[in-house]
Amino acid sequence: MLIYTPNITARIRYILDYFNEKLLWQAELTDDAEYFASYKNQKLNYSDERIDAAELYIKPAGLLHETGLRKQFIECFDWKNVKAFYKADDDFGFDIFSASFYLITRYEEYLEHEPDEYGRYAHWNSLAWKEGFLQKPLIDTWLLHFVEVLKSKFSDFKLQTSNFKFLPTYDIDIAWSYKHKGLWRSIAASIKNPKSISHRIKVMQGKEKDPFDSYEWMNELHKQHELKPVYFFLLAEENSRYDKNILPKQKALQQLVYSTAQQYSIGLHPSTKSNVIKEMLLKEKQSLETISKQTIKLTRHHYILFHLPHSYRELINAGFTDDYSMGYGTVNGFRASTSHSYLWYDLEKEESTALRIHPYAYMEANSFYELHQSAQEALAEMLQLCNEVKKVNGTFISIYHNHFLGTDEMFKGWKEMYEEFVNEIAPVVELKSQEDYL
Repeated sequence: MLIYTPNITARIRYILDYFNEKLLWQAELTDDAEYFASYKNQKLNYSDERIDAAELYIKPAGLLHETGLRKQFIECFDWKNVKAFYKADDDFGFDIFSASFYLITRYEEYLEHEPDEYGRYAHWNSLAWKEGFLQKPLIDTWLLHFVEVLKSKFSDFKLQTSNFKFLPTYDIDIAWSYKHKGLWRSIAASIKNPKSISHRIKVMQGKEKDPFDSYEWMNELHKQHELKPVYFFLLAEENSRYDKNILPKQKALQQLVYSTAQQYSIGLHPSTKSNVIKEMLLKEKQSLETISKQTIKLTRHHYILFHLPHSYRELINAGFTDDYSMGYGTVNGFRASTSHSYLWYDLEKEESTALRIHPYAYMEANSFYELHQSAQEALAEMLQLCNEVKKVNGTFISIYHNHFLGTDEMFKGWKEMYEEFVNEIAPVVELKSQEDYL
């Protein structure tokens, strides 16, 4: 496939690389109109004017030929039973390149907006929330229709297909409820919750299991379904309002980290304080590397507390290659409108980076704390989101915390709900073609 555009920008190169990766094709760019006109094979014209009848023509909205940031005046419309924008009089119906770029780069997060109570980009600012497509991987759906158009235009067009995947991930930010907390912290907790004293003492004496200790159960679930999860550990050097895990100097946490790293992929769960004290990010990374005896490349921000572009630049500078923070800490859905991973584009610097973003679709804490759902209501939402990902052969990434999967009465029924979900989803391993979902 040859793609013509009169002005090849960094944005165009980036989005073409994205399409090459997602569609598993090899399209090439040219700014030579004469060469494009004489080209006899599959070709796509991305300019203001049609060139010949043999091409697939997509008219640019202008976003990919700009530099800098400005407010975009976006008007959504219904297109093939989904939403679209940057409408165009061309062979596709809208500028899929600009629309995809706007969503995956999180362009809107660079503009002026109202943050939530934690200072994060709030979901209610997003186009996806306002237009009702937050719970759909919209870009992935567009891509499937794009393939359909290519096949109808070029009879010899062939394309490989991707497979649906389920990737469970876990945030270990409160490793135990009672154990390994130290005397004064245990006394303070007992005074705050006197009803817990009896149970706390039994746990401390080894007579009962800590209510947040779900690690053996999780291991068995993974083995049963041959799952390869990712664990993210909070290793703040001191406790704070939001950073409440056992301190990394504790032998128990070190043993948990090391034993987990021997079986699964692990990453850092940067503390909320690392957003304020920048050098703490590298210190926490080095601490996790020392304990696990591994080089740590994966990360997800605690409380999903990150800001573009600065937080991602700091991850790159600290040596991280993969981030799993792309989602909201308030509602579930597709923050970047995709279920596929992608490389981050720094809009302020106008350059593609090597940091790979892995968007998650579901976090149980959103269901429990923010939406006040029951376990069964949460299961219904989780299945609905997962089914959306199946339709586009994407990757469904979920977030759970160990304390939801233990024996604490507060989270009664959530472990069983999660097991029910995994039992239903994990056996889905058959390959399906894109045509099945169009």
